[in-house]
Amino acid sequence: MTDNNEKHKIVIVGGGAAGLEIATRLGKKLGKKGLAEVMLLDASPTHIWKPLLHEVAAGTLDESEQIEYLAQAHRNHFRFRLGRMEGLNRQKKEIYVSPTFSDSGEELIPRRTFSYDTLVMSVGSISNTFNIKGVAEHCLFLDTTAQAFRFQKQLVESYIKSHAGTAADKTLSIVIIGAGATGVELSAQLHEVTDLLAVYGLDESSDVKLTIIEAATQLLPALPGKLAQATQQQLVKLGIDLKLGRRVVEVTGDAVHTHDGEIIPADLKVWSAGIKAPDWMKDLDGLEVNRINQLVVDETLKTSDDNIFAIGDCAACPWPGHDGNVPPRAQAAHQQASTLSKSIVNRLQGGKLVKYTYLDYGSLVALGKYTTVGNLMGNLMGSVSIGGFIARVVYLSLYKMHQVAIHGYFRTAMLTLSNLFRRSAHAKIKMH
Repeated sequence: MTDNNEKHKIVIVGGGAAGLEIATRLGKKLGKKGLAEVMLLDASPTHIWKPLLHEVAAGTLDESEQIEYLAQAHRNHFRFRLGRMEGLNRQKKEIYVSPTFSDSGEELIPRRTFSYDTLVMSVGSISNTFNIKGVAEHCLFLDTTAQAFRFQKQLVESYIKSHAGTAADKTLSIVIIGAGATGVELSAQLHEVTDLLAVYGLDESSDVKLTIIEAATQLLPALPGKLAQATQQQLVKLGIDLKLGRRVVEVTGDAVHTHDGEIIPADLKVWSAGIKAPDWMKDLDGLEVNRINQLVVDETLKTSDDNIFAIGDCAACPWPGHDGNVPPRAQAAHQQASTLSKSIVNRLQGGKLVKYTYLDYGSLVALGKYTTVGNLMGNLMGSVSIGGFIARVVYLSLYKMHQVAIHGYFRTAMLTLSNLFRRSAHAKIKMH
């Protein structure tokens, strides 16, 4: 199926933070006025901001935080197509989309072809298993909404099994491999869930053991040492077992094996130790990629093809004055979507592409209801460490910025008020 519409065709692949934001912006600026046809392709029908996936996994995120792509597309004058990209033909300016199947294996949507004039790749990232034996087979991942829901389902089932078991097997062991922001935030969220289950009467007589394994000798490498140490002290206070300086060499069905010979029993194993772009991006018709499959882009976010751009975690974007590329963070995705939307509008008008400059506003890590820590960056104040209530407000403001980019100020305010009322009437944890 190829669209032969004479309008300039903008195809955005991937509806994560960067993809959905740029689709919304371009839909409002170009699609509404009939200046271009904007299409967003994603393998899922709904969007959840990726930094919130640990809350989905723990069952503490309100389901109303999900965004239906079709509804968002209708409101903002772009088209949404459900599907997963599988190939690219740069000469024909076409992308190829795999068939979509139901849970029972029935083909719902056949293989399709979409043509483009401007292509934006924003497919995000997946976990990098580093080819460690047993990780792919035995670990759970939090790369997508579907994976987070799968983890939450297994978590509830494991709690129920532990609660109903005999005295000898009532300890539920959860091991998180990787002590970056995702691993640390998930551990605190799971500890909070354990407390909630005790309040609800499900977990009153069983024991839950949370363990974090990290190859480095420090938690949270993105944070200054002082803040990482404060986070470590908080996790120890919560009773979370930290095994730092331990490199995982194998994962089996019931345990995690480290390089020093320790075998750590585990009922649930979560992998959050490193990211890469999807493997299929290595073969995108000659586009240049780096060692973790990210598309190499220049300072305007353009790939080696003048008609193809990349933003978000799947883009290897230069960071002048630093050794590495722009880090794969939500704030970078937000900024890149804003910059590239301006470039594409200029491009249609015969103007120049806008150069992207990464503005590092710092790093924040939320430890559930217990605390939030981080550092803020600014030209006037340098680096300032913050914690507690102020850090929590700043952390929440990052999500509100994403919501404003998608919904606008009024709708974001209404959604915020609605969620406050919902939380007062609904259970704090999803139990199904």
